[in-house]
Amino acid sequence: MGEMFCFQCEQTACGTGCTARGVCGKTSDCANLQDLLLELLKEAAAKDADPAMLADGLFTTITNVNFDPEKVAEAVRRVAAAIPRGLPPDMAGLEKLAAEYAYPLRRDRIGVERSSAQELLLYGLKGMAAYLHHARRLGRTDAGCDLFLQRALAMLHEPGISQEMLIGLALDCGRENLRAMEILNEAHIARFGKPEPTPVRITPVAGKAILVSGHDLDDLEVLLKQTEGTGINVYTHGEMLPAHGYPGLKKYKHLVGNYGGAWQDQCREFDEFPGAILMTTNCIQTPRPTYRNRIFTTGLVEFPGVVHVKNGDFAPVIAAAKEAPGFAASEPEKTILVGFGHDAVGAVAGAVVDAVKAGKIRHFFLIGGCDGAKTGRNYYTRLAELVPDDCVILTLACGKYRFNKLEFGDIGGIPRLLDVGQCNDAYSAVRIAQLLAGAFNCGINELPLSIILSWYEQKAVAVLLTLLSLGIQNIRIGPSLPVFVSPGMLKLLVDKFNVTPISTPEEDLKTILG
Repeated sequence: MGEMFCFQCEQTACGTGCTARGVCGKTSDCANLQDLLLELLKEAAAKDADPAMLADGLFTTITNVNFDPEKVAEAVRRVAAAIPRGLPPDMAGLEKLAAEYAYPLRRDRIGVERSSAQELLLYGLKGMAAYLHHARRLGRTDAGCDLFLQRALAMLHEPGISQEMLIGLALDCGRENLRAMEILNEAHIARFGKPEPTPVRITPVAGKAILVSGHDLDDLEVLLKQTEGTGINVYTHGEMLPAHGYPGLKKYKHLVGNYGGAWQDQCREFDEFPGAILMTTNCIQTPRPTYRNRIFTTGLVEFPGVVHVKNGDFAPVIAAAKEAPGFAASEPEKTILVGFGHDAVGAVAGAVVDAVKAGKIRHFFLIGGCDGAKTGRNYYTRLAELVPDDCVILTLACGKYRFNKLEFGDIGGIPRLLDVGQCNDAYSAVRIAQLLAGAFNCGINELPLSIILSWYEQKAVAVLLTLLSLGIQNIRIGPSLPVFVSPGMLKLLVDKFNVTPISTPEEDLKTILG
């Protein structure tokens, strides 16, 4: 096992960086090849490379996507061929070349502040690339987003770019990411209809079963079509939960519910799930031997020794589900609500505004983002529990699992917990905030709204940059601040946007509500 350096996620080792093996399970050779892939993508961007190739390459390097060194090496060679650039013929040569692009070498060469600004921009581009990848799969692209992705990556290839320019590009990335999330929202609605409030079963139904995790609704629809009439029930997991709010997906009667919670609990949950498991996009962890023969990857997700399904042919997944025992009996039905996108909230906006004016709703809390295993994330559970009964909680992404099975009741028929959707549905959350600001004839920062984010990987960075690009202030972030943010950049975020780390639920609520 060789050396590596990676500090792109919230759980990075010792709060400084993973240097021997990733906390996520990524090996050093895989991490170093991803560093090489990123450098080649920058070089390819400077040569006006195909935007789809750039986006997919960036997405490949997001936390918990591709753990297979051989597959990353294949991506390296594809990008090099597009430049074109010669590469060593064997893996050992690639790994030796990759060592030249380790972050510590660049940091020592150009300084902490400028290298930190490069990483902020790069991670924002990774998150944006993920959303562009999903939209492209559904037939939606945006020339402006593609051009910005190419231009910003190419600027990262420029050795003399200043810290000020990098920070400006990072905020530009936030603005472009809003558009990327918008076209993905449009693509989802065009294919599956507008999300609508829907109760989702969270207890098992007797029968054979397939569990679908990740983010890709297109893969879910393809699987639902292929399993229709087979007697196999399909469950969502993690960030796939919002699928149940879409009319075009919930029409499938064998999409019976959601199983489990957020990604970090998958080893235990997948072990207990008596069926086949399909991982779409990111969020895979090192599979236990007990279920390795019934877990499958697709799309950009790869893991050594796990069967990878190509071209949407899920026959191996279906066969594994038929061989597995399935659930022997149904458990008593319990449900949670999803489907509160901006269209659904907009339909009751008048009632919401009236409730605020009447003093029935005092404050809105947006509590959401990535979940994770690091100590301190129980903050979000406790915060949600302590939010007063005259306040409404909006949530999105997998951070919702910290509290989405609790009972919050309603305010005059308006649920106190509104699940806006996946992480990309931060677009819907922005639209809701803009809708409320319009109704009250004020800016978003003047609303009775507080944003408390949990972060883990690079899509959360892109969303944060979007919020900052909109001028939104007083955002709280936890459970810890990104270690790739330098002291100088942290000062900028505090001085310009009043970004603050979370403290305790009690102290933060007291500060927010007075």
